[in-house]
Amino acid sequence: MKKSIKDLNDIQGKKALVRVDINVPLDADKNVTDDTRIQAILPTVNYLKEKGAKIILMAHLGRPKGEWNKEFSLEPVAKYLSKILNEEVIFVSTPVGEGAEKELENLKNGQVALLENIRFYKAEEAKDDDMTFANELAKLGDFYVNDAFGAAHRNHTSTAKLAKVLKPAVSGLLMEKELRCLSQALDNPARPFTAVVGGAKVSSKIGVLENLIEKVDNLIIGGGMAYTFVKANGGKIGNSICEDDQLDVAKMIKKKAAD
Repeated sequence: MKKSIKDLNDIQGKKALVRVDINVPLDADKNVTDDTRIQAILPTVNYLKEKGAKIILMAHLGRPKGEWNKEFSLEPVAKYLSKILNEEVIFVSTPVGEGAEKELENLKNGQVALLENIRFYKAEEAKDDDMTFANELAKLGDFYVNDAFGAAHRNHTSTAKLAKVLKPAVSGLLMEKELRCLSQALDNPARPFTAVVGGAKVSSKIGVLENLIEKVDNLIIGGGMAYTFVKANGGKIGNSICEDDQLDVAKMIKKKAAD
């Protein structure tokens, strides 16, 4: 099992840079309509608060594609989190550089801050080996925590590269719980073993699907990526979302499943 925040000693006063998944739905007035993902990170946040760490949350909202777009701002989420925690959550409008350091310089022990949408930076989703953005983010924390289970499969700066430059790097309590449940399910499953995999893109789930095929009795594919499989199988999908460049991959996965 990966090390978690419970394996860290004496983190009082230390800055915890925590990647979370709070990509929650908002209505037209920017009100949170489903806070399931926010509730899921509270055990980690509260644990760090109790230990006296300074908590700096990193997250994304939607797909701004590396552009600053207020439509995808996390400020409404910071306000909602303030209500949940019954205290002010500092919203950091500039995640990196002198602006961030200035906005965070008065962060107190046990206090929580939330950085603006990390996907406003093109470097967050860059697939190269450039560590510049990771090094800039690393300046904000004394240790790294990944509690973003829903985004952990992505090879992004805040989910992968940062863990290489900011040590110690550990999992949060949500990540620890999910990994434990997954390990139990994959290592000693009850049969018949059925996995349900959803999401918009086949391209971000290839590794997961290929791995699961070797272990499960049934694989059910839902969400937007199901249309790629339907089209690959000769079906009609109208204007539904489809990754045309992944049709061959879908056929390959289907063949593996048949074999």
